[in-house]
Amino acid sequence: MSSGTSGDYWADKALPSVFKHELLKRYLPQFGGMTGTQSHDRRVVYLDGYAGEGRYENGDPASAEIALRVASHHRARHGLTLECFFTEAQAKSFEKLHQVVEDYRTGGVVAHAHRGEVDGVLDSVVERAVGEPLFLFLDPCGLSLPQERLVDVLARKRPQKRPATELLMNFSMMAVWRLGGHVRSPKGNEKALQRFDDVCGGTWWREYFADAAAAADKDSAATDAIEAVAAEYARRLAQRTGMLVQSVPVSHSPRKRAVYRLVFATHSQYGLWVFGDTVARARDEWWKTLDAREESEGVLALWPMRPDPEEVATRAVPKIADNLEKLLLRTRRPVKLVDHTLEIFGDFYGQVTEPAARKAVRLLHGQGKTPSNGVGVKRIREITVRPGRLAV
Repeated sequence: MSSGTSGDYWADKALPSVFKHELLKRYLPQFGGMTGTQSHDRRVVYLDGYAGEGRYENGDPASAEIALRVASHHRARHGLTLECFFTEAQAKSFEKLHQVVEDYRTGGVVAHAHRGEVDGVLDSVVERAVGEPLFLFLDPCGLSLPQERLVDVLARKRPQKRPATELLMNFSMMAVWRLGGHVRSPKGNEKALQRFDDVCGGTWWREYFADAAAAADKDSAATDAIEAVAAEYARRLAQRTGMLVQSVPVSHSPRKRAVYRLVFATHSQYGLWVFGDTVARARDEWWKTLDAREESEGVLALWPMRPDPEEVATRAVPKIADNLEKLLLRTRRPVKLVDHTLEIFGDFYGQVTEPAARKAVRLLHGQGKTPSNGVGVKRIREITVRPGRLAV
C-alpha cells in the first residue's frame, strides 16, 4: 500500500490488513504449489505493485515480507523459485522496503525492489513471466490501475489458462464513496472523475450516483450505489478478460461498511476453490483479532460474538448437499467437486472451509442419493460424486 498512507499506518496492522494479509499468506503458497509444475524451470513470478515499507514497525510482516517468507519456504522445501517484484513510489517507504528485500536476497531469495509507480515496471514483469505462472497483487491506498491496462495484461498479453495468471486487487470503496460525491455535486472535480472513469473502463459508474442524487433517502441510495459499482466493476472485468472473478468485502468491523473489496481473478476452478477456502479461514482470523482487540478495549459486550464457524458449517452442509444433488440431477453424470465450485458452495462460498463439502457428500451418501462417500480421496476438491439411482 503506497500513496495516501498516514504517518502511523506502519505502526501496527489495522483490521482490514489482518484479513488481507492472512488471505495472502494462505493463498500465495498454494498458488505456487498449484502452478509451479506449469513452469519449465520451476519458477513463479509475483508482483506486489504497491508494496509500502514491507514490514510494520512492531515487526509484523506486511505484504512484501509475507511474499518473501513464502519465497524462502518454497526455495528451501520444494526447490521452487518465487521471483518477487516490489514497487513503491514514496522515498521513505522505499528505503525500508529495500532493506527488507535485501535481507531476504542475502538468503538466496530472488527478489527485486523498484522505486516508482507499478505501471512503469508492469510490462517488464509480464515479459519476465513469459512461459511462467504470474500472480499480480495490487493494493493501492487509493485508485488502482486503469481497467484497460489490466485487460491488456490479463486478456491480451496473458490470455492463456496455462501458465496461470491470477490477480488480487484492492478496489477502494472509500474512493468510490468520495468520487460519487463529485458526481452529485455541481462543484465536482472533473479531473478526479475522469481518473476514475479510467479505473472503471468507462463513465458507466456515474449513472449509479446520478440516480442516487434523485432518491428520497440520498445516503441510503449512495451506499447502494457504491455496492452496485463494485459489483459491476467485477462483472465487467470478468466479461472483458474471460476470467472467473470474485469480490470480497473488507471492513474495520461488522458495524461499518467495507473500506475496500478484494477483487480476485483466475482462469482456474482450482484457484477459485482454494481462494474461497482461504477467504473463510482469513475471515475467521479477522474475527479472532477483532474479538481480542475489542476485549482489550472493554467494548466486546457491545456487539454479539462472532459467528461460530461450526454453527455456520452446520447450516452450510445441507445447503451444499442440496446444491450438489441438483447438479447431479441436471448433469446425470459424475461430478468432480472442483469443476463446479460456485454452484456447489452457493451463498456459502467464502463463508465455510472446504471440509464442509466433504460432509455434504457424506450427507448425500447417507441419504442414499449417491454411492460416493468421499472416503479415500486426500484432496477434498478432487472428490468425484456419482449420481444415485434417482438421478439416472
